[in-house]
Amino acid sequence: MAKQGKRMAAARGSYERETLHSVKDAVAAVKSNAKAKFDETIEIAINLGVDPRHADQMVRGVCNLPQGTGRTQRVAVFAKDAKADEARAAGADIVGADDLVEMIQNGDMPFDKVIATPDMMPLVGRVARVLGPKGMMPNPKVGTVTMDVTKAVEDAKGGAVQFRVEKTGIIHAGVGKASFSEAALEENVTAFLRAIRQARPSGAKGVFMKRVTLTSTMGPGVKLDPSFEATA
Repeated sequence: MAKQGKRMAAARGSYERETLHSVKDAVAAVKSNAKAKFDETIEIAINLGVDPRHADQMVRGVCNLPQGTGRTQRVAVFAKDAKADEARAAGADIVGADDLVEMIQNGDMPFDKVIATPDMMPLVGRVARVLGPKGMMPNPKVGTVTMDVTKAVEDAKGGAVQFRVEKTGIIHAGVGKASFSEAALEENVTAFLRAIRQARPSGAKGVFMKRVTLTSTMGPGVKLDPSFEATA
């Protein structure tokens, strides 16, 4: 614990903690301080000026990270007949209907994301109480309820990251790995920030993006300039 404390203190001393950094400088600082013995995830936290309790201030959507997430996503698809074949051809790990419901009800969930065709949603509803709390419930707003099964599976397998603001007005997401190049991380972070800006709800008033922090799994946070797009 003491060793970790010294490492964290040294990391924090390597940059100005209260300075608002550009995406480029923040990525460089976070990457240089990601020194764990495993490939740390680079994470972003955004404090928004919204109250998610109001429907017109909810922020949710999906961002396709241009450089991917660095993590293999296991995808389950609720589909039948030709759409089931399409899902398998696209690389889905599990494809099913009633049998997939039974798996989930038995606690057997070897997947990270769930996609469904619209006609399968009544069936999916039977396991909504299981999928919902895990953030896996298919939703048309983020492209996981769709007839375009191929695109949905390919996006999920690629760099698609779903986001949804928490009750406290914060959005968290992983935007890559410490092993990524600085250029790749810059591209992902910028894409994610722009996706959040584009998802600004009609009810948001005043400053929308209040505070942005970038960090690695074991490293200290580095503050980004929320107005980055003014010069991007």
